[in-house]
Amino acid sequence: MQRSSNEEVGFNYWMKWQVPVCGLIIAIPTAIAIKFIKSKPRNPQSHNLNEILWISCWRNLNPKWLLLYRALAFLSMAYLLFQMLLFSGLFAFYFYTQWTFALVMVYFALGTIVSARGCLMSSKKSPTENTENDKFLKNSSEGNGSDSAMNSREKENRISDVDEANERAGILESLMDITYQISAGASVLTDLVFWFILVPMLAGKQFELTLLIGFIHSLNAVFLAIDSLFNALPFEWFGFVYFILWSATYVTFQWILHAFGLKWWPYPFLDLSTPSAPLWYLGLALIHVPCYGVYFLFVKAKNAIFSKLFQRAFVRSQHLKAA
Repeated sequence: MQRSSNEEVGFNYWMKWQVPVCGLIIAIPTAIAIKFIKSKPRNPQSHNLNEILWISCWRNLNPKWLLLYRALAFLSMAYLLFQMLLFSGLFAFYFYTQWTFALVMVYFALGTIVSARGCLMSSKKSPTENTENDKFLKNSSEGNGSDSAMNSREKENRISDVDEANERAGILESLMDITYQISAGASVLTDLVFWFILVPMLAGKQFELTLLIGFIHSLNAVFLAIDSLFNALPFEWFGFVYFILWSATYVTFQWILHAFGLKWWPYPFLDLSTPSAPLWYLGLALIHVPCYGVYFLFVKAKNAIFSKLFQRAFVRSQHLKAA
């Protein structure tokens, strides 16, 4: 990409009236997101997270196929990111796109580890335990509630079956879950902004649209969407707060760099020198809602459509979560 220079970022630049306004547009959602995270009650069903992360929503699909897909997705993304680093060096991480692309790659790396660990644990289970799991999935796919799937004693047995290895890996599973929710919203935001704003405005002026750049700005969402079609992860609106923090961290990163004298903004709409800057910042803040909502509707549609078309083969995410 070609690097262009804006007006010099000095003391007078930061004294412009639009700077504190844009700062508030960033700070207020960030503060609210942090408050929500701190006040979130502990989920009494969190012990099921370890299993939900590596099993498939398709009853007859062996989890090893999900493991294989995640490993291939990780390797493919790692190769593309490596090519981008060869092309631009560490300067590539000056852009939100590479932040998001790397985050999705981290999700698949965590997913590969968790899936491998889950498959290994499953292979060590007794035939009786695996049969009970199959019965539960069958009842769920037929639309029965969790109470009809197993009695309270069986639920207690499932909870007590979480061993020390599960508890030691709890942070890893939680990180994977959070990364999944951030990646979903960030991938939609990245690809929409690139293809519908940056390409029409800047293609041929500040950068040349190559096959590599096209892949970087599309395969993140494609790989993640395919994973969502096969995984059993529930997608909740609460994950939106992590998405807010992710974007706020990137903007803060840019502000810090420019506070130390960097002149060039990677995205024109982040430049604080124009009177329209608050409108751009407000628009970018608001667009986070539909970007996350699009993926939420995608997962919801998956559950609604597939559960009707494939009643015996598909299991809704909420049924798995309620187990």
